[in-house]
Amino acid sequence: MAEKKRFLLRVDQKIYDALEKWADDEFRSVNAQIELIIKKALKESGRLNKIDKEKRD
Repeated sequence: MAEKKRFLLRVDQKIYDALEKWADDEFRSVNAQIELIIKKALKESGRLNKIDKEKRD
């Protein structure tokens, strides 16, 4: 398993509350929900594949 990078993320309370509700609805932590959303956005934009390719080169 790849090592996870830690960083501080500041968000508006309303956004956090919505993320927390969404995560609870899907039985995830807020952290896991944010990671899922970011991964999906990276895949849809084609950027996740570029990162994987650069690591192999």
